[in-house]
Amino acid sequence: MFVRKVAVRLKANSLREFLKLVEVEILPWLRKQEGFLDLMTLAVPDGSEVAALSFWDRQGNAQAYNSSAYPEVLKILDQLLDGVPYVKTFEVVNSTFPIALREDSGICRTCGQMMGALSAGESAAAEAPSSRSTSA
Repeated sequence: MFVRKVAVRLKANSLREFLKLVEVEILPWLRKQEGFLDLMTLAVPDGSEVAALSFWDRQGNAQAYNSSAYPEVLKILDQLLDGVPYVKTFEVVNSTFPIALREDSGICRTCGQMMGALSAGESAAAEAPSSRSTSA
């Protein structure tokens, strides 16, 4: 699995409009792209900067999106951006998100490591109440 991280500063008081454009125009478009899995948008508390993480099944699909559709996304957002976005692609090498796992196997699609999946015995033990008492 691969993640494209796009980070950029926003013009003053434009976070709400940015999120609206992402939800209404960009996300539906992303969902039509081959290999697109998910989008996560992060913002600093004052809304002056955002990072969008798009998750892709293969590097080739992330690169195809970058070459064909991403320039159109920049045009949609242009009036809200304060500077040039910083773009970098990462390979997911560890994750607890189920999206990174092969279908119900608990094996990372990328590196083949066991990740975040519990065996039936471990699952039962994890769900059993603790014998220790804790106070809040």
